[in-house]
Amino acid sequence: MTSDLASVHDELRTVARDVLGAVRTRTAGSVPAPVEWSVLAELGWLGLEVPEHCAGAGASLGEVAVILQEMGRAATSSSYLGSVVLGVGALNLLGAARERDELLHGIATGGLRVAVVVPTAQAEVASAETPFRVESSGGRFRLDGQASFVPDAIDADRFLVLARDQSGDVVMVVLGRATPGLSVSEQPLLDATRRFGQLRADAVEGAQSALLRFEADPATSVQHLADRGALAIACDSLGLAEAMMEATAAYARVRYQFGRPIGSFQAVKHACADMLVQIEVSRELVGAAIDAMVRNDPDLGIAVSMAKAHVTGAAVGIVGKAMQLHGGIGYTWESGIHTYLKRALLNRSLFGSPRAHRKRLARRYLSVGTNEIAGSRALS
Repeated sequence: MTSDLASVHDELRTVARDVLGAVRTRTAGSVPAPVEWSVLAELGWLGLEVPEHCAGAGASLGEVAVILQEMGRAATSSSYLGSVVLGVGALNLLGAARERDELLHGIATGGLRVAVVVPTAQAEVASAETPFRVESSGGRFRLDGQASFVPDAIDADRFLVLARDQSGDVVMVVLGRATPGLSVSEQPLLDATRRFGQLRADAVEGAQSALLRFEADPATSVQHLADRGALAIACDSLGLAEAMMEATAAYARVRYQFGRPIGSFQAVKHACADMLVQIEVSRELVGAAIDAMVRNDPDLGIAVSMAKAHVTGAAVGIVGKAMQLHGGIGYTWESGIHTYLKRALLNRSLFGSPRAHRKRLARRYLSVGTNEIAGSRALS
């Protein structure tokens, strides 16, 4: 990372922490109120990765990651994951077209929210069967299928549905919220800072122009989109883990027991030190994954799986330890720690559990090892 880019990220981080922290402070101890979408648009955060000709900044995921980490730190409630991380990411994978540019412009200016219907419960989406099927003929299409736990579907104005066509390729179908035959219902979650929905399409029909195709290989594009989601969740988990570590350290300095601050007790010191070690490892893994995605590294999936597997698991442990070290008050509604614990628990399962990503890593290295053995035998 260049020094110029580092300074930009530091400034962006400072502004984000002030803005999101103020929203969190106003609702401390309860479920955070959603940050105003118009505020995010005015700050330019919605169009960071949107091309400049579509009213965006033409930046990269490196800048979006800064916002994601600060949103995790403040347990921010917003549609940023669905519209910006997945929505803009999916549209940028399409070939240039008027429909695509209009959607990107609407997102960047804050006039449009989108939800991408992509599986969120597994890492290797490219090999999974999409629950939607689309058939087209005579300039029209028909879409059928159902998907659960679609990020930010409740507040979306447009839906980007990944569906398989007659040829077996995955295409993107753009649907309006009021499309006949399309229904959206909210799905309750443990984490009240996010909203997920179930999308159902019963013989939905539309014009052929609403079918958009990926510029590169569809399977590779879908996997890339899933990796974006997993990395975004890892960034969020890193931010909330940092917040809980800092809150615990601050509490340990002012909470007295037996005439001494509890931070002077060896057991508390060791617990806080363990938190710090986990977070430092998480920072390195997330940073490596972000760099790999910005550079479109061939081993991007490996870096993302390493980050997702470690960071989301570590965050659950850190928040749980924070609740314990806060004593009795840590279990109360007023402390607000429960908000972070519920968010960390959901993060651990979204876009592949740690176990699923470790399996992905194991298959990759097993494949490499098998190829090396085969190569050695051939040479001998």
